[in-house]
Amino acid sequence: MRINKYISEGGLYPRRETDRLIAAGRITINGEPCAKGAQVEPGDLVAVDGVPVTTAARKLVYLALNKPVGITCTSSREVEGNIIDFVGYPSRIFAVGRLDKYSEGLILLTNDGSIVNRMMRSENGHEKEYSVAVDKPVTDEFLHRMAAGVDILGTRTKPCETSRISKTGFRIVLTQGLNLQIRRMCKELGYRVLRLERIRIMNIVLSGLERGQWRHLEQTELAELFARLSHSGDL
Repeated sequence: MRINKYISEGGLYPRRETDRLIAAGRITINGEPCAKGAQVEPGDLVAVDGVPVTTAARKLVYLALNKPVGITCTSSREVEGNIIDFVGYPSRIFAVGRLDKYSEGLILLTNDGSIVNRMMRSENGHEKEYSVAVDKPVTDEFLHRMAAGVDILGTRTKPCETSRISKTGFRIVLTQGLNLQIRRMCKELGYRVLRLERIRIMNIVLSGLERGQWRHLEQTELAELFARLSHSGDL
């Protein structure tokens, strides 16, 4: 098994974080620092910062958080206002994807590294829905251009769904997650985002969860989530 998959399935870190730890020489196999892509064989001793890792059975955790503005979606405890300290969960978890520091709303946290790539890869087409307030009236032309795709970061965003919800507010449903995507799209079209709230990830909705509060996902939510993910690639 590849080392990053081994670590993620042990509930420690998602694969990208594992790659950063490998680059820093903090992950060892049988006492020796390993390279990215290293294979773990039966009987190998894997450790992070000298602490042995095991993929033995553990309780899987799936949380939904209504993230407030000002909280940073990082597992780095040295970052002030990091999401891990904010939630204060008694066992190790990490965020699935990101919401920038100045955005709010739904974010999922888990210790199940096997779902991260399947949920976040743009190719899998999983929906994320947002409510956005901007600095001037939302026009039909603006909504059409947002939905058709906007040139940012050297690429054109994927077609998406948009609809007006107030004079200066709109709803948008994305299937990709470029860095600061909605803010950059709006800026390109001459608008400035005043408030950005994520209200849905796939079948998980924010409704009923107070800002700053978190809850465990219900079994019915998990069943539907896993059913959708069963057709998703995680390469």
